[in-house]
Amino acid sequence: MTQRGEYPGVPRRTLFVAGGALATSGALAATGAPEAMATPQPASHPPRRVEYTMPTLRFDHADRQSSLGAMYEAALTGLIGINTVYADPGTYDHAHRISYPPGAFVRAGGGYPSPQRWTRDAAVNAWNATSLLGPIVGANTLWAVVDQQPDGGLIVQQDNQWWDQVVWVVAAWHHYQVTGDRAFLTDAYNASTATLAARTTQNYDADFGLFRGPSFMNDGIAGYPSPPWADGVGSSFVLDYPHTDELMCLSTNCLYYGAYVSLAGMADELRRPGEASNHRRAATALRQAINDHLWREDAGTYGYLIHGADGLAGQLDPSQEGAGLAFAVLFGVADTRRTQRLLDGTHWQPKGIVNVWPHFPRFSDDRPGRHNVIVWPMVHSMFGHAAAAGGRPDLFGRAVTGLADLVAASKGNFYEIYNSVTGAVDGGWQTGNTSRWTSQPDQAWSASGYLRLIFSGLFGLTFTPDRLTLAPTLPADWGPVALHGLPYRDMTLDIELSGAGSKVRSCTIDGRPGRPVIGAGGTGRHTIRVTLGH
Repeated sequence: MTQRGEYPGVPRRTLFVAGGALATSGALAATGAPEAMATPQPASHPPRRVEYTMPTLRFDHADRQSSLGAMYEAALTGLIGINTVYADPGTYDHAHRISYPPGAFVRAGGGYPSPQRWTRDAAVNAWNATSLLGPIVGANTLWAVVDQQPDGGLIVQQDNQWWDQVVWVVAAWHHYQVTGDRAFLTDAYNASTATLAARTTQNYDADFGLFRGPSFMNDGIAGYPSPPWADGVGSSFVLDYPHTDELMCLSTNCLYYGAYVSLAGMADELRRPGEASNHRRAATALRQAINDHLWREDAGTYGYLIHGADGLAGQLDPSQEGAGLAFAVLFGVADTRRTQRLLDGTHWQPKGIVNVWPHFPRFSDDRPGRHNVIVWPMVHSMFGHAAAAGGRPDLFGRAVTGLADLVAASKGNFYEIYNSVTGAVDGGWQTGNTSRWTSQPDQAWSASGYLRLIFSGLFGLTFTPDRLTLAPTLPADWGPVALHGLPYRDMTLDIELSGAGSKVRSCTIDGRPGRPVIGAGGTGRHTIRVTLGH
């Protein structure tokens, strides 16, 4: 992949990556001016130049700019200035695909020990924002969690959270749609097909037509009812409890559906129509199974999980899973009717969307479960994006302002978890013991989740292999708002929104009326102005 070129007037920071996190000389400038950042330079890791092209966000309304605009700058700092780090080859380049230079990738966060070779974090950070802002770093972040097999083939790493692997497929397809990188696509398709084949062999339940395994977000036992939780086990890790590998969860199955759709798109691009057709058939069957077994028509929403052989075998737990509901909308598992009903009926805590609601009996407002009624900004952001995709500017605005308020109260630091009632930084309880967990600072996917709300929600950036379509969602009294210097392939885009709502009333591109669609083959700089209504 070639380095993105110079664009007059585009805000870009030049970063020098060594062995640790990028150190900043203060927050990224609110003016969008370039700013150099560097770490001390260990002799074994000479500095590498990394270029991100970072658009400038501007609200005409001063209060919006000082709150939402300031948090956008804080999110750029969190993702790029703090968590873009050097990928030691022996630790991270098992696939032999990371580009050196720059040799940089996005780690999970500043509060964790190294190494941080975690599939879920890498995939989500690339998917949220990194592939758009820094294509080389986005690719490196994805390759950092892939292994090369003895026969030379590629597969997403097989760690002890095997259900995490599938989100990589979704993120890899998104990366290609953003960048058009054909070399990446070929390798990503090979890694994705090998990975999904392994998971199908080991984890597909033919009786239900669903995939077994814990939920996307909840690797801690605090995220599950009793059973499978049982007093006396003591461990916080979900798989240490009987039959948790047999659960069939909403979020995980929606991700498998998204992975099949992604594989079909990859196969189409690689001109493998037979394989694309097979992937689509699998996706259709899985979507039907999710709606047959997990949709609750009486409640107008999806249940959380179907129990394995834990005493409630085959029963549907009716709890609300925030990530699962978001994925059902974002991947199109939920049709228009289901989307409207679930968005209407979703429970919000005072400070946002939580992992699982309501409290399991062993937890409470005073002792919230670490993966139960507590706000993980990444999950909250996914739901906010789903609200925009579902045509709900009111709920989308609530999600953005809610997260901005949480981060502002924690002095601009994107923490791992927040209390859903007070908004305090709070790691929650895991097993009901006397130890409250810590909420780690400088969480990369919390920062990239906010960027997702801006890029994919507010401006509605929707990528396919041959175009970028804008489907903005502008809450009342937010406009006008502009995103200047957006990088897209060989173009730079200035996007300006006015009005309110989620329906495009008019659009001009470089002054000429048209649809809000930008073909992938263009060059140069272009201005898109969109007026929205209800």
